[in-house]
Amino acid sequence: MGKGRLEAFSDGVLAIIITIMVLELKIPEGAGIEALVPMLPNFFSYVLSFVYVGIYWNNHHHLLHAAGSVSGGVLWSNLNLLFWLSLFPFSTSWMGGNHFEPLPTATYGAVLFMAAIAYNILQRSIMATDGCSSVLRKAIGADWKGKVSMALYLSAVGVAFVAPWLAQVIYVAVALLWLVPDKRIEQAVNQN
Repeated sequence: MGKGRLEAFSDGVLAIIITIMVLELKIPEGAGIEALVPMLPNFFSYVLSFVYVGIYWNNHHHLLHAAGSVSGGVLWSNLNLLFWLSLFPFSTSWMGGNHFEPLPTATYGAVLFMAAIAYNILQRSIMATDGCSSVLRKAIGADWKGKVSMALYLSAVGVAFVAPWLAQVIYVAVALLWLVPDKRIEQAVNQN
């Protein structure tokens, strides 16, 4: 299978994930501004998850652009990532619908953590497939952003049971860390 087909399939799944998330936003009961106030947790959760899906979509595009070839391991690693991303609508809706209670907030962080692990596995699978000449291996180096993100997600899961608001701050901080696109892969691809 070529990279183009894998990327097209992944793009389709990500589009469906965003569609499901937006369909979870319910129409408010009433036409006044006061009808929107109870919906703020759902809306905040949706915006945060939309940003995360956008970050994964952007980085996934660069990741596949840097890949030299696609193996069976890359296909399964990609499906693993898409599985965890497909849980975003559930965890987003549960967290927002329950106004950031501890367990839904921790579950949201656990899904983010597992998606980050799956992304790391996909990176490693691509590097293993491409061997020593892997453009991706040269580009990501020690991948400090990935490691810091996973540590922050894991800490937020624990923090959610004590201070759910602080877990939310951590989730936003990690999103902000990744909001600026990672230029390492683009630069490495352009050098080859």
